[in-house]
Amino acid sequence: MGRASKPMQVGTTFKDLLSQSKIKQNSAMSLVLNIWKKLSPKPFGKWLFTCVVCFKAPYFATISPRFEALRPGYARVSMKIRRRVKNHIQSVHAIAMCNLAELGAGTMMEASLSKNMRWLPRGMSVQYLKVARTNLVAECVANDIDDGPARDVIVSCDIKDAESNIVCHADVAMYISPRKAHP
Repeated sequence: MGRASKPMQVGTTFKDLLSQSKIKQNSAMSLVLNIWKKLSPKPFGKWLFTCVVCFKAPYFATISPRFEALRPGYARVSMKIRRRVKNHIQSVHAIAMCNLAELGAGTMMEASLSKNMRWLPRGMSVQYLKVARTNLVAECVANDIDDGPARDVIVSCDIKDAESNIVCHADVAMYISPRKAHP
């Protein structure tokens, strides 16, 4: 039997989780990407990473997502079809697909930017292309995410069904800017 771990407190941050674990921060890598690289190859690691993200942003837990891949400029997140994400015609409802796109886009930005930059979503343009009746996978891609002046960056998200048909496309506008120096 191992020692009992301390219960997670409300308001726990990624930094708190990192300091309480054996995961050491690589200074050149974002904290989110560092946690992903440490957890994802382990058994249940992708599930645990997803739980941590949904703990930090609880609204996303409503779609029961699962991170499949994460690297600078790219994220792949899946969602199983469940009753709670269906609408009255038994297809995946539109806002569930928007949540999947926003989760992938935001986490990808957090994993991609250096500690010198910050991001904020500005808006989302969505096209519903086909009725979604299967499990879904969102692939989110962004370019021009290096350090630099403040600017808008578009994260392109294609949401595909089990047959690889694009059922939804979202362009998420992200405002990225340098962090203000703290004295």
